Amino acid sequence: MLKQSLSQKMLQKLSPQQIQLMKLLQVPTAMLEQRIKEELEANPALEEGQERDELAELSDNNAEELAGDDGTQEDKYELDDYLNDYIEDDPASYKLRANNYSAEEEDKSIPIPVESTFHDYLEQQLGLIEFKDEREEAIAHQIIGSIDDDGYLRREPAAIMDDLMFSQNVFVTEEEILQVMKRIQRLDPPGIGARDLQECLLLQLYNKRDQEELEDMSLEEWDSLVLAIEILEKHFDEFTKKHYQKLQNRLNITEDDLKGAIDEIIKLNPKPASGYSSSGARSTQYVVPDFIILNRDGELELTLNSRNAPDLRVNDQYRDMLRAYKRNTQGRRANKKEREAVMFIKQKIDAAKWFIDAIRQRQDTMYRTMYAILQYQYDYFLTGDPKKLRPMILKDIADITGLDISTVSRVANSKFVQTEFGTKRLKEFFSESLSTQEGEEVSTLEVKKILEEVISQENKRKPLSDQKLQKALEEKGYNIARRTVAKYREQLNIPVARLRKEL
Repeated sequence: MLKQSLSQKMLQKLSPQQIQLMKLLQVPTAMLEQRIKEELEANPALEEGQERDELAELSDNNAEELAGDDGTQEDKYELDDYLNDYIEDDPASYKLRANNYSAEEEDKSIPIPVESTFHDYLEQQLGLIEFKDEREEAIAHQIIGSIDDDGYLRREPAAIMDDLMFSQNVFVTEEEILQVMKRIQRLDPPGIGARDLQECLLLQLYNKRDQEELEDMSLEEWDSLVLAIEILEKHFDEFTKKHYQKLQNRLNITEDDLKGAIDEIIKLNPKPASGYSSSGARSTQYVVPDFIILNRDGELELTLNSRNAPDLRVNDQYRDMLRAYKRNTQGRRANKKEREAVMFIKQKIDAAKWFIDAIRQRQDTMYRTMYAILQYQYDYFLTGDPKKLRPMILKDIADITGLDISTVSRVANSKFVQTEFGTKRLKEFFSESLSTQEGEEVSTLEVKKILEEVISQENKRKPLSDQKLQKALEEKGYNIARRTVAKYREQLNIPVARLRKEL
């Protein structure tokens, strides 16, 4: 049975201005310029340039009553109060510059690389190949278009057949595709068009074997090349798992022979297209620091990147409209169209003021957050030693700044700081704590650094297992479990002991 009832609830909701501020906090400096351009296009009341003092000229405390033909007295007071509040507002409150910005105020644009793409390079080489007919040429272009950004052809011949049939109305067989694919695989760089890693490495070795003159290679080098080809052709699985003893037994070779073959394989490029930064649809991304920390004779100085301080103001034409409205309605009642026009102006001006205020709050919040991080990790920023990093979580900075944890998270998530030791992500400074044998609280980042050093100093012929790494850390005063060692090792992108083995 349906019933109707009344109830009271207290709900907390973010205002549109707060939502706008939260979104702006997430935008890194590199994207802020684009976000401002979008707002400038959407709101004609907002424009670039420094705020002027012309608003003071509009001040008129004795304005006549402004009311439309069908307007209520309440509407009249609302609009009249708005006009008086706006024209008496201090224009300086909308200036965004402060004293905490970088001295590099000149307009610097992000460099854009001008270069041909990897696929363009392959297409150019097709002009040097003679094809039997247009069908073969169409297949070649389709294969090159199917090669991914690493240089691999991971699309099956059957799928390429369907692509040619539906897009170009060209009917081909798998045999024809495989024949053209072999010709594509002879293009530069070696290894291009391979369907997997094994084929990629073999193509490079075949190319070296076919291109090298015998007199240019020593007998030992030639034997290593032939052995490397045999290992990849017949024992690829054992090679990838580094079962070196098993390889020696199966091939009946010495350790020196195996080492020479492996050295040949190590020289190869597993990603043939890696030398082309603009390959495919991806473009080079440049890191633009949001903060700059300078060391002034032992004193650290924090500044915001000047790109965080755009010059924005309310459009002059909208000011002129307000002047004309007040001037034309003095001594008479405003009509409906005039009131609708001034309400539209009011909405656009409010939106412009909100955006300018959100930009200013963004800068203030960012500076407060970064300043708290700087003070918390002062020893690190002074020396650059990762072991000086203190355990720090979002709540620590939130407590210092008085900001919400989610706000600190938005600032730290996608921002960069430029130091004399390099440009770092803010989130790299956050870590949990770990107790040493002496009871001292240290950062997990310090433990990872020690772990990395232990692994770099190990005997590569007999790499340390996770259990032995755990004991090595314990000897240095860090009590952590073996599974924690494995977790930190994986986070550092360091493989297991078996895969770190070298001859």
